[in-house]
Amino acid sequence: MSLTQESERKAVSNDVPSTREASGPGRGARPPMKLADVLKDVEADSPSNINGREMRQLGCDSRKVQQGSLFFALHGAKTDGNAFVKDAVERGAVAIVSEERQPVDLPERVLWIRVREGRKSLAIAAANFFGHPGQALKMAAVTGTNGKTTTTSILDSIIKASGAKTGLFGTIAYHTPAGDYPAPNTTPESVDLQGFLAEIRDNGGQYAVLEASSHALSLDRLWTCHFAAAVFTNLTREHMDYHKNFDDYFAAKRRLFDGTGAGVPDAAIVNIDDEYGKRLAGYAKNVVTYGLDSSAQITTKKFQLTFSGLSFTAQTPRGKVQISSPLVGRINVYNILAAIGAAQALGLSNEVITAGIQNLANVSGRFQRIDLGQPFFVVVDYAHTDDALEKLIHTARELNPKGRIITLFGCGGWKDRTKRPVMGEASGRLSDLTILANDNPRTEDPLRIINDIIVGLQKANAKYLVEPDRQKGIALAMDQARPGDIVLLAGKGHEDYQILADRTLHFDDREEARRVLRERGYDEPPQPQSGGGKEFGT
Repeated sequence: MSLTQESERKAVSNDVPSTREASGPGRGARPPMKLADVLKDVEADSPSNINGREMRQLGCDSRKVQQGSLFFALHGAKTDGNAFVKDAVERGAVAIVSEERQPVDLPERVLWIRVREGRKSLAIAAANFFGHPGQALKMAAVTGTNGKTTTTSILDSIIKASGAKTGLFGTIAYHTPAGDYPAPNTTPESVDLQGFLAEIRDNGGQYAVLEASSHALSLDRLWTCHFAAAVFTNLTREHMDYHKNFDDYFAAKRRLFDGTGAGVPDAAIVNIDDEYGKRLAGYAKNVVTYGLDSSAQITTKKFQLTFSGLSFTAQTPRGKVQISSPLVGRINVYNILAAIGAAQALGLSNEVITAGIQNLANVSGRFQRIDLGQPFFVVVDYAHTDDALEKLIHTARELNPKGRIITLFGCGGWKDRTKRPVMGEASGRLSDLTILANDNPRTEDPLRIINDIIVGLQKANAKYLVEPDRQKGIALAMDQARPGDIVLLAGKGHEDYQILADRTLHFDDREEARRVLRERGYDEPPQPQSGGGKEFGT
């Protein structure tokens, strides 16, 4: 290999760039460290002249390399960080870590450190560089196809109700006691995560809560992290463009419970109403089960669902917990039970749990109502898998059994094609009317995406309309609604952008829904809508 290969391409070694490197906000004052100390416990073929060498920053994005950096050239699904070594060297890297052999034209001043597993090596080095901040915190992680964002948000609210400082990392954003940051990945890259954990620790925080995606687990972003609580919500069809098959997808999720290089979790909170949860419960250690199944350790016998929220009494190994929550729907009964299990594993009292759950008014883009006084319901939700879409529609039907359900959705371009007809079939079977509109088509032909979905709609013999322009599609959905109906705007949730072939636009379903309603003369203060909720259980 030569440094001149693809040397003119200035890009990153990961497919998704990290938000911040070790010299980012709140980190610039860190003193230089010896390379040997940063690479402690990394399995590497280190050169003999590493002793005495120092570094000031580490990362895997060549564009953020500064003088004195340790650059990790990682293999990605679409790009190879080794193609950007020349760029990193020109920007001041003092050493390169790679799984590849040293190039023939590497400058003598730059060290080449060959490792067997680049991503694990980055995670270990980042933990060393930041002084193993996770060891000073009680950490909780939530994995599963659906429910991660809401469950982590509930747990974050519970921790805050205790008066403690904490951090939250997930699909919507990253939060620490020092500030808020955008979230390019559901789970931060390991160097970012360790830096954020250090930021929590250095600002008096005691906890950290994060969503653990299957990508992050398979790419060892959580390596070196020990979790006091690890939650498994469910496993349904998703990311089949990334994982080889469903077993591979489950194996990635299961890695959280194997222990990410720092021992198994102190408590594994597992949903045993889920088929894969049952399997995991028989495999994992320190298991605490939850669900509506009578054999679950954390469960409830009855729950009341309305458009104003839900209420029930949770039965737990640590006594009863009275729940009154503004969150809506059966799925949030599961999310709350999961959060209760994690909170108890973190040592939080039932009184704090009750208060924290009640304090969380909503989760951005998760069954979020848009109410300007119109005579029908409008809900924005992130549901972008067939299971999530099915649960969304079931929730709407349970809350409002007499009204029609109008569901608008689309699918992302160049993502898992296999889920498109399945989502179409689910919507067609459960909705009274489906409207197909663009999601984030990217460079894929939007009509090809829509045609894939139509296959499922036709299988269900469903009534549907097609309006690729999402803005016009939302207006069409509102025009179809009658008093008492529910309009579901699904797929984008909290997202405030739309990725097209040639540009990325600002686009927010919530903003568009409000704009359309105002154009139709609705602009009154929100009025209570009962929606005919009911009680479930035995």
